[in-house]
Amino acid sequence: MNCGTTALGEGVKIRVDNLSFSYDEETVILDRLNFDVHEHEFVTFVGPSGCGKSTLLNVLAGLVAPTRGSVVIDGKTLSGPSQDRTMVFQDDAVFPWYTVEENIEYGLRSLGIGREQRRETVNKFLVLVGLLDDRDKYPRQLSGGMRKRVDLARALAPNPSVVLMDEPFAALDVLTKERLQQELGRIWVSERMTVVFVTHDLEEALFLSQKVMVMSRYPAIIKKIVDVDFGEKRNLDIKTSQDFQLIRRDLAGLLDY
Repeated sequence: MNCGTTALGEGVKIRVDNLSFSYDEETVILDRLNFDVHEHEFVTFVGPSGCGKSTLLNVLAGLVAPTRGSVVIDGKTLSGPSQDRTMVFQDDAVFPWYTVEENIEYGLRSLGIGREQRRETVNKFLVLVGLLDDRDKYPRQLSGGMRKRVDLARALAPNPSVVLMDEPFAALDVLTKERLQQELGRIWVSERMTVVFVTHDLEEALFLSQKVMVMSRYPAIIKKIVDVDFGEKRNLDIKTSQDFQLIRRDLAGLLDY
């Protein structure tokens, strides 16, 4: 893909235009997707297993090129990976030979950021994810939820403008998952990054998102875009509200399981 410049609408961070992806002529995964993600927006994709949600994230990350169509971010056609985009996966990607502090510092070192600024940034994110007292521990000394916090802090420390998240809490128990959902929501409000999130958990999608995009079974299309108007600062009580459960029911009815 070439790296041209395209005028986007006001506030649009990511524009996906007529995007298709296939491994071969007979295996079309994504079929002519069209959507926008706005600056500082939290958007979640849901859909049946194997429908192409992770493939879409890989395209947005620049790890694979679309077969047709384009992705434009900040007015520039996507041409590959960028330090301005980070990705958080389901399995934690912490380095076992580094401490918590060293893991969070890793991306900052790669960017050539000076020692004093690195320490200031690391301290900020240790506080944000509640690991200030665990900075000198190694991953083997941490719970799964704590390792995921390290993973999240390391992804956010270089100050990316787009964070791509592929079912980051799927492997955690319910209580830990809900705790991290709250933390991620709080961090998103404070840091104002743009988040594209993939999950199978409809309650998670509704709790975190401003917008939920429902994908069909592959070849995947966007079946419906659902706006979620619960405000930015949310607590777990909204999951039991009638409005929340009605939207969850409607989302479930849209899925092709």
